[in-house]
Amino acid sequence: MKSTKIEGTYDYIIVGAGSAGCLLANRLSQNPANKVLLLEAGGKDNWIWFHIPVGYLFAIGNPRADWMFKTVAEPGLNGRVLDYPRGKVLGGCSSINAMVSMRGQSADYDHWHSLGLKGWGWDDVLPVFKSFEDHFDGQSDVHGAGGEWRVEQPRVSWEILNAIGDAAAQMGVPWIEDFNRGDNEGVSYFQVNQRRGRRVSSARAFLDPARKRSNLHIETGVHADRLIFEGRRASGIIFKQNGQQRHALARGEVILSAGSIGSVQILQRSGIGVPEHLSALGIEVKHGKKGVGQNLQDHLQQRAIYRVNDVRTLNSDYYSLYRRALMGAQYALFRRGALTMAPSQLGLFTRSSPEHKRANIQFHAQPLSLDKFGDPLHRFDAVTVSACNLRPTSRGTISITSKDPQAAPRIAPNYLSTDADKRVAADAIRVTRRLMSQAALSRYSPDEYLPGSHIDNSDAALTRAAGDIGTTIFHPVGTAKMGLEDDPSAVVDARLRVIGLSRLRIVDASVMPFITSGNTNTPTIMIAQKGADMILADQKKS
Repeated sequence: MKSTKIEGTYDYIIVGAGSAGCLLANRLSQNPANKVLLLEAGGKDNWIWFHIPVGYLFAIGNPRADWMFKTVAEPGLNGRVLDYPRGKVLGGCSSINAMVSMRGQSADYDHWHSLGLKGWGWDDVLPVFKSFEDHFDGQSDVHGAGGEWRVEQPRVSWEILNAIGDAAAQMGVPWIEDFNRGDNEGVSYFQVNQRRGRRVSSARAFLDPARKRSNLHIETGVHADRLIFEGRRASGIIFKQNGQQRHALARGEVILSAGSIGSVQILQRSGIGVPEHLSALGIEVKHGKKGVGQNLQDHLQQRAIYRVNDVRTLNSDYYSLYRRALMGAQYALFRRGALTMAPSQLGLFTRSSPEHKRANIQFHAQPLSLDKFGDPLHRFDAVTVSACNLRPTSRGTISITSKDPQAAPRIAPNYLSTDADKRVAADAIRVTRRLMSQAALSRYSPDEYLPGSHIDNSDAALTRAAGDIGTTIFHPVGTAKMGLEDDPSAVVDARLRVIGLSRLRIVDASVMPFITSGNTNTPTIMIAQKGADMILADQKKS
C-alpha cells in the first residue's frame, strides 16, 4: 500500500500543504541532503475549477474543495451560523481564494515590531515580500521580479466598477496605482495572483517546481492526529490514511502549517493548549499553553447589495446563453473576460470616521450578487459592495470537540462583541451609503437591496443590520500567536518556535499577533518564507 512508504525518518515533516506549507516544502527540499515529508489532509489540485479563476464560485461550499466548517451561532450576528470555508486541497485556501495580492499596511508590521518581535517590522518584511514575487511591473523599490509568486493586473473590466471607483474619488478617496507600497488608502483595481488568466496557487507556484525532487515526499488524504514527543522534543507525527494509523519521525523539526484552524487542532490533540479544555476531553496535558486556540481574528464583511439599471453585471451575463458562450470563447481564445474574475475586482481603503489615523475599512466591489457563496447568482442586475473592519478588536476561539482527528472543531469568532467593532460596522454602512449616492453612479439608479433602504441611520439600527448581513471574508488568523516568552498568551516566539518545547514550529497565519490590514494570503506566504529562512539558518548552527 502506498501509505506504507510514508513511514520512516525525515529531516523535516511539514503538516499542511496550504499557502505556507507548499513554500516551505520547496525551500527546505532545495538542499538534496534534506529529506522532507509534506502531509496534506485534502486532495490533489487536479480539478479544472482550481485553475480557472472564477472557479471559486464552484469550489467554495463544495466538499471536494472545502472543509465545510461552520461557526457556532454568533450572538453578534443575531444568532446566525456562518459557513466557514477552508481549502481542502494542495495549495489550501490559495486554491479557492480571491487571488488578491495584498500585503497590508507598513504600520501593521511596525506594530508587530513594537511588541518586541524583532525582524518583523516593515523594513524587515518588505525584502521578503520582494524575494518571492514576480510582479508585472518588474523590479522596483517595492516590488520583486523573477520569483514564483506571480502578480498581474486583472484581465476583465466592468463599466459599473469604473463608476464605483469614480464615486469613491468624488467622495474624497483618490484613485491610486498600487495597494502594496505600505499605505493602501485609496481606490484601485486589485492586482491578482494569476498567470495569463490562470490562478496561481501556492501549489502551482512553489510545489510544482519541487514535485520531482527525490528528497521530497508529498502525500494527500493524510489526517494528522497528534505529535510524537521524546521528552520536550517533538520527534514525529501520528496520522491516519486510508483508514489506517501510521507515523513518521523527524530527526530535525516538525513544522505545523495547517492554518489557524488545523494547526490548533493538532496542538490540542497532542496535549498542548488550555489545560482545563484538554482535561475535559480526556487528553493528557503535555504542555499547558493558554494561548492555543485563542486570539482568533477575522475580517467581518458587511455584504451590502445594490440593484442597478442600464448596465451589465455578471448576474445577467450568467443567465444569458449567448453571453455565457461568449465568456467561454473569450477565455478559451484569449484567457480574458469574466472567467478570469477574482471574487472582487475593485478595492477601496478608507476610514470609517475621522478619528482613525489610517485606513481602517476595506471595500470589495463585485459586479454580481448572491445570497452567499455556493448559492446561485441573483436574477437581477446588482453589485455587491462589501465593507470590512481591517483591525477588529473582537477575539474568538478555535477548539477541538473530541480526540477524533476528523471531528469538526468548534469555531467561535465572537464577531461584533466589542463596542469599538459595533461602531466601525455602523459607520462602514454609512460610508457605503455615501459612496453609492455619489453623482458618478446616478445614471445607474442604485437601489439598496441589502441591508435595505428602509433601515435608518441610527447606531442601533445599523449595528443590527451589520449583524444581519455580516459574514466572514475568510481571513482567520492569530490562534497560535507570536510573542515574547514572558507573554502567557504567546504560543510561538519571534522565530516561530513553540515556546517551552523544542524542534516544533508553527509557520502559517495562526502566528500573526494582530491581523494585517487587508487580504491575508500573501502575508502568510511571507511568514512561510521567513520561517524557511529561520529553519535553514538554525540547521546550519546545529
